[in-house]
Amino acid sequence: MPNITITLTDTQMKGLEYCAYSPQEWAENAVTERARIAIDEICILLMTYCNENSIAIAVGKDAQVTQAYDLGIVDAAANIQAALEVEKSE
Repeated sequence: MPNITITLTDTQMKGLEYCAYSPQEWAENAVTERARIAIDEICILLMTYCNENSIAIAVGKDAQVTQAYDLGIVDAAANIQAALEVEKSE
């Protein structure tokens, strides 16, 4: 399972300690909630695409996200940004 690690300054940590009972739990919740929202968005895009193109939809959210990437319906934001930068430089 991938890990995301961030480094905070002492002042940033103090700021989080001021507003969150557990900065670690707060950060984990923020990231997992944003990921959940993105997964739901991807599944909607996949369902729309598959319905419009008579393609069977994979079963389960993990499989649906994989299917959306495999079909090229979605791509990583970094890949999209890199493609845009190449396009701009041409």
